Amino acid sequence: MGTTLTEAAKLSNDVMYQGVIETIIKDCPLLQFMPWVEIVGNALTYNRELTLPTAEWHAVNDDWNTSPAVTFTQKTATLAILGQNADVDNYIKQTMSNIMDVESAIIELTAKAIRHELEDKLVYGDNSGVPNQFDGLIKLINTANASDQLVAMAATGATLTLTKIDELIDAVKGGKPDILLMSRRSRRKIAALARAAGNNLEVGKGLLGEFVEYYNGIPISVSDFIKDTHTLSGSVETAYTGATNSTIYAVQMGEDGLCGLTGPGGLQVVKIGDMETKDASRTRIKWYCSLALFSNVKAAALIGVQD
Repeated sequence: MGTTLTEAAKLSNDVMYQGVIETIIKDCPLLQFMPWVEIVGNALTYNRELTLPTAEWHAVNDDWNTSPAVTFTQKTATLAILGQNADVDNYIKQTMSNIMDVESAIIELTAKAIRHELEDKLVYGDNSGVPNQFDGLIKLINTANASDQLVAMAATGATLTLTKIDELIDAVKGGKPDILLMSRRSRRKIAALARAAGNNLEVGKGLLGEFVEYYNGIPISVSDFIKDTHTLSGSVETAYTGATNSTIYAVQMGEDGLCGLTGPGGLQVVKIGDMETKDASRTRIKWYCSLALFSNVKAAALIGVQD
């Protein structure tokens, strides 16, 4: 059974661990919503359904045909190693302790750096290009069997419309998406379109008590790591720089949708202690993690979004 990082933090009495988790999930909408499942071993192989069996109507005493076999595509998500050391010079720690808690500040900054790297790779991770990374949303959605999950504004991009947002939402099957993930520019455009239509976006409270805008009851989540510079050719993204397009993602979270994978222990904050080669103490923050999309129809992308 998966649990979110927010809930995991509540289960711990370790103040430093709680502080690191709060720093990492702050302003990262995917991490706020996403459940994490602990796996045994260094990878998880799972099957995505491609076709369902058929069903037929029968007369009394009819012969029953056998349905064609269900087909699957096999995916493997390998745990990647994300982390960094937080080193604190003992001289600075002791001589500046009356000004601020230097160790806590450095650990918080290290956790923030890890959050930034993770948030970027949750979208743009590319295991084939950088073997130490896991595949992010772009790679998980943009597969040979995902043509229905890619909605293009136009061949080389076009100005966003509410109709295309509705088409994106409809591409996610089995219930509404849990979030609409986008850049700040795209969020501003949706808000402007909603105002022009005489129907302002709803506003409510997010998981951390922050104010969140909703479109059609779905939270609009902003990631500062989604670029507004994607390039399209023939309704296909060919590069993430060089033009003025962005992408909006509609995602359903869960163990049958988008889900985080973690090794035993989850996010770990390890107190290494005094270092041998210099007068400093070290704390290591590490996470063996990956990303899995268990059902192809639980996520979709609207590409070619222009201002």
